[in-house]
Amino acid sequence: MHMRLIILLFLLLLTACASVAPTPENIASDAPAFRDNHARALYLFSRSRISVNEGDYPAALNLLREAISLEPDSALMHADIADIKVKIGQIPEALEYINKAIALDPAYRPPYVLGGVLMTAAGKDREAVDYLRTAVKLDPAKEDAYLHLVLSLTRLFEYEEAVSTLKALVKLNPDSVLGYYYLGRTYSQMKLYRDALGYFAKVLELRPEFDQAVIDKAATHEALSEYPEAIEAYRSLVDQDDQRPAVLQRLIQLLLQQRRFPEALEYLRLAAQSSLGGQETIRKIGLVHLELEQYDEAITVFGAMLDKDPTADNIRIYRGIAYEEKGDLGNALAEFSKISRNSPQFYEAVSHRALILKEQGNVEAAIAVLMDEISANPHNLELYLNLSSLYESIDRPQAALDILHENERYFLKEPRFHFRVGVLLDKLGKRTESINEMKQVLQLDPKDAQALNYLGYSYAEMGIHLEEALSLIKQAVAIRPQDAFILDSLGWAYFKLKRYDEATEALEEAISLVDDDPTVIEHLGDVYAARHIIKKALKQYQRALELAPERKEIVEKMHKLKGEHSEK
Repeated sequence: MHMRLIILLFLLLLTACASVAPTPENIASDAPAFRDNHARALYLFSRSRISVNEGDYPAALNLLREAISLEPDSALMHADIADIKVKIGQIPEALEYINKAIALDPAYRPPYVLGGVLMTAAGKDREAVDYLRTAVKLDPAKEDAYLHLVLSLTRLFEYEEAVSTLKALVKLNPDSVLGYYYLGRTYSQMKLYRDALGYFAKVLELRPEFDQAVIDKAATHEALSEYPEAIEAYRSLVDQDDQRPAVLQRLIQLLLQQRRFPEALEYLRLAAQSSLGGQETIRKIGLVHLELEQYDEAITVFGAMLDKDPTADNIRIYRGIAYEEKGDLGNALAEFSKISRNSPQFYEAVSHRALILKEQGNVEAAIAVLMDEISANPHNLELYLNLSSLYESIDRPQAALDILHENERYFLKEPRFHFRVGVLLDKLGKRTESINEMKQVLQLDPKDAQALNYLGYSYAEMGIHLEEALSLIKQAVAIRPQDAFILDSLGWAYFKLKRYDEATEALEEAISLVDDDPTVIEHLGDVYAARHIIKKALKQYQRALELAPERKEIVEKMHKLKGEHSEK
């Protein structure tokens, strides 16, 4: 549809610009007498133009055919028939007339442009380029052929010619907004995003109201991970006109991704007021309230949704979580208990029910809830994992392991099963067996970031296979680059390899992502100590000790470091 629109707009422009003989102001109903064929052909041509303007294409075609019978060498008239054929959708016939017009007058430009537009629309870019290159040569001052030529060139991945074509255009016309715009688009396709931004800026300097350039500029900032700049660009459009659903939704999505929840909430409310997004927008509003720990507001939003659809169990889960986080365990339990066994959310609700019972001090009841459901559905891995975690939380790791082994034959191809078994074996001091389980996880899923990290960290802690440990952890970082605990493992592997500068860099990045984990902070202290940066090491140990005062080994490290420092 978009390309058809381009063709029709182009044809209007071409029709308006074509050089024709003046149309008589008053044309008699009967054709006047003519001294020669040329005069009559021009008369018929003028009448055909009137018929086109009136939308009477069959009459226009008949008039042009008669005119061509009188002047068979007229490229102009053949091109006009091609125009009409395009308008009525007879593309193959249009191309025949285009090529005939070109053969009659190779210096006549319009049929080249029309042929290029048709080929571009048909996805025949190689043919389009042949037409459009000629059109540009015939009249370098006209912009239309450049833009269609660039469209086909970029689709053929001939970016260098596309760029040189557009630069030739803007050199001829320094105020060509579309020339600069398509330069930005082309550079963006080439992933030369900085150059693209420069051209989009030029477009907006020439035409500040060019909204599509603002959108493309924002998308380019996103490609560069410059999310604040992208957000501001989208925001500028929405603040001018909030009836832009696609832009508004993208702005909301970016704000949510960047965890800018108060701002996201503002625009989500705007979307809801504008009737954009429907219930999905309302759901996001509730979830943002949850993220902001505005539990009463979340409960109200989800309650209103449940009033409209009491069967929306996914919403009931959210409402139960809001009550749970608020500390209203009674209402939370009531919400989770309303979810029926045939609901897709049933086992998630069971897990929450068990957790609430444990929080209420009724551990045996929590265990019973999970055991009952396991009896009813012995193939559900999630139930086993939850029960195992429950046993572990009450310091019964062997029971946690035993429950997993109870029906392990169902789960031997499940990476999560082996990972959980490996963790418990490690906790029970069976590190070799734990390592074997992690290897099993990686056989089933070589890109399991948790298993890669766990195995690599285990090797680093044991001081064995350190190069392999580093390789495993680097693979995990590639999969989850913003995971602070994987970055901590990376720093620890570097530390064990005595590559202290790299260890410092990794651990400082980890702490920038999570600054309240005593182990990560202690590790950074260890690295500073190894580098003999005493004050920084002591500062990190002190921070770790404040977060974990029971960690006596940190106190010992501090005493040792202070003693060594005082001796010097």
